[in-house]
Amino acid sequence: MVSRPVTRDDRPAQRPDSRRRGRRVRRWVIVLGVIVIVLVGADFGAAAYAEHTISQKARDQLGLTDDPSVNIHGFPFLTQALGGDYSHISVSADGVPVGNDLRDLGVSAELENVTAPLSDLTAGNMSAVKIGKLTGAVTIKASDIAHISPLDKVQNLKIDQSTLNYVKYGDTDQGKQPDPTTTNANGEQQDGDTAGIRLSANVQIAGQKVELFCFALIELKGKTISIVPNRLQFGNDHDTTVVPAAVQKALLPNFRASIDTSQLPLSVTPTAVRVDSGSVTIKGEADNVSFADLTTNKG
Repeated sequence: MVSRPVTRDDRPAQRPDSRRRGRRVRRWVIVLGVIVIVLVGADFGAAAYAEHTISQKARDQLGLTDDPSVNIHGFPFLTQALGGDYSHISVSADGVPVGNDLRDLGVSAELENVTAPLSDLTAGNMSAVKIGKLTGAVTIKASDIAHISPLDKVQNLKIDQSTLNYVKYGDTDQGKQPDPTTTNANGEQQDGDTAGIRLSANVQIAGQKVELFCFALIELKGKTISIVPNRLQFGNDHDTTVVPAAVQKALLPNFRASIDTSQLPLSVTPTAVRVDSGSVTIKGEADNVSFADLTTNKG
């Protein structure tokens, strides 16, 4: 007797109830997927609304023409909103004006352990928003520093980095040594309360416009940032870098200036200063402050 292969038609037919169960499972999977998409969309929509509300209030308090950037970290947002507790919110803005001299500040703030009741947030009542820890940075561009007396007496002021050793010792073996660095617990390099800075500007000497480099220390003491000039060099348009002692004595005071950080946005205690090409950044921290402390309206 010869056996024949089993064909598809010879297989047992699937029971109708099994097919119905399979279709029901697929329907439930589709329904659950739609629900998840809707919930995620609602979460992102609510977060966007909250970020927009905070951004508008920050714009008013910082005196901006455009809304600053706001990012509420963490997912899902709705669980944070319902509880009124947010682990981390980032706020950043450019073009922040303060007084008559500083018109283009850059401000960034990391807000941690924020308490903001949902009813107050939706109503735009930011006075009730409390911040457990505020870490902020204010960047002042060279164009703004040029408005601070007596730096407003020189022309075409530019800012760049310099090492502390080069500021103090110049073009010597010791001056060419790199500055020692410190790191935090994460191994990241930390800024200190003193940094080297090179200011370049045009000044009038004997009726002629001359480019000078001023090597200075920028120091943080309390709530004051001071630029302390150490020595001058002629710029690249001269055959020699050596500035006569009498000329240095006469011109060095033109590069001595100070900035009162209490007039800057963010009510933080200054902890560090950093010099970059074209700007100076002041960093600071504060605990248990309110959203109103972001304001530039200092009394």
